[in-house]
Amino acid sequence: MQTHDSVRVLNVNEPRRSPRGSERKRDPERTRERILEAALIEFGEHGFAGARISAIAGRAGVNEQLISYYFDGKEGLYGALEQRWQVTSAAASRPELTLADVTTAFLRLNIEQRSFARLLAWDGLGDSGSDPAEQDQYFTEMVEDVRRRQRAGELADDLDPSYVLLMFFAATFAPTVIPQIVRRLTGLAADSPTFQAAYAEQLRRVIERLAD
Repeated sequence: MQTHDSVRVLNVNEPRRSPRGSERKRDPERTRERILEAALIEFGEHGFAGARISAIAGRAGVNEQLISYYFDGKEGLYGALEQRWQVTSAAASRPELTLADVTTAFLRLNIEQRSFARLLAWDGLGDSGSDPAEQDQYFTEMVEDVRRRQRAGELADDLDPSYVLLMFFAATFAPTVIPQIVRRLTGLAADSPTFQAAYAEQLRRVIERLAD
């Protein structure tokens, strides 16, 4: 079939091009997840004050306005990350797990999701977008869980659950927050599988000796 040079003949056998830009169907859940992942890295690297919405949008490949739409700005985004951590960590602290299991599970989480550990470190330096009331409630519930375990015999009666929990926090964050001390004390890199397996086992043995 002959056509004018300026007219292109449609060939139904040609592969369709991928839709681009505004042609793409928006996937709200996927977009929201990309924003959260980007925010976790940005907040972990720069803290709440140093993080930039423009940098988060750039990492996620979205328009800055979408962050306001989904999270109502920087504070809302930080709060969403905290809620995400609480959901993630809930699986590591199930009631049927032993205290040693819970602690080593948090150790794995902190190693695998280092940006969350960094968020807590920034929080300790006074740079946080946290809601203090919500955080107080979260940690109060953790202490109550350890008290319950103490009554069940997992912790000696003369140990204070609040202080024991503080020691557990320090122990599980050590590989992420002070990796240089890990290397100097053990001769192993904090991110090496050899160290992580040995440390988890030693931590388990220490915790099991805290029982009645």
